[in-house]
Amino acid sequence: MKISKHPLLSVLLCLVLIIGLAVGCTSAKPDDQAGQPDQNSTPEPANPNVVLATTTSTQDSGLLDVLLPVFEQETGYKVKTIAVGTGAALEMGKKGEADVLLVHAPSSEKALVDEGIGINYQLVMHNDFIIVGPPSDQANLKNIKDLNEAFQAIADTESIFISRGDDSGTHKKELQLWKDAGVTPEGTWYQESGTGMGQTLIIASEKEGYTLTDRATYLANKGNLNLEIVLQGNKELLNIYHVMQVNPDKFPDLSVPINAEGGKAFVEFMINADTQKIIGEFGVDKYGEPLFTPDAGKSMDDLGN
Repeated sequence: MKISKHPLLSVLLCLVLIIGLAVGCTSAKPDDQAGQPDQNSTPEPANPNVVLATTTSTQDSGLLDVLLPVFEQETGYKVKTIAVGTGAALEMGKKGEADVLLVHAPSSEKALVDEGIGINYQLVMHNDFIIVGPPSDQANLKNIKDLNEAFQAIADTESIFISRGDDSGTHKKELQLWKDAGVTPEGTWYQESGTGMGQTLIIASEKEGYTLTDRATYLANKGNLNLEIVLQGNKELLNIYHVMQVNPDKFPDLSVPINAEGGKAFVEFMINADTQKIIGEFGVDKYGEPLFTPDAGKSMDDLGN
């Protein structure tokens, strides 16, 4: 038997050979898997960009912060959110400047649907409007149950009232409530913020005034406000949200075409049972109550309208 003059070199060569064989075995894919796509990955859409025009309340409440990452992960779409008043969101739809709308002014939405601009129109959820005001409650609204009397009391006492003044769904509702009460709001006590709900609440708090707000945005910002709920629970204060696609057939000549598939995907996501469950649970852990009630599959009649 011949003994190597360099036993250490022989050992090292053997180790290299063993390691090489091990790496080769573990890194090689079986023939039936080589070149195959990951079955768990989401295929990227042809046009991944979706423009969502929505009311500020869905953003200020924090709901979109929860829903949009889920939608994007599940579908591969990327959402550009433009949070404005419902009036401005509907106007974007009329001009073909958005792919999908999430809004809360049913009477104004109907006109868009009747024109054929809004399609795949679906009921999503509701919460309610409330009137909030300073703890001093100078108009004594806590002892008034009737909405007409409440708005008359604000005007009679010339208590500061901060209006959105932005043609939003909340602003539209507020103007209707003044009209129902037979009051034309004017004077130094009636002031317009011209901004979203979150900022309007801050202004009302700073000026010790009243305002009309959706419950979700109030609860989401309550810790930073010196405002209390002074009137709530009236059926006239129901706040209903719908989602709809913008009809691409109405805008054939846009330089940036309507993303019909992306808009449809978002509508389907919002009325999906899993999404509706998320909506129904949103806010419970932090506020002890949900900020929205899911309504997919229901009709307006089911909500008492």
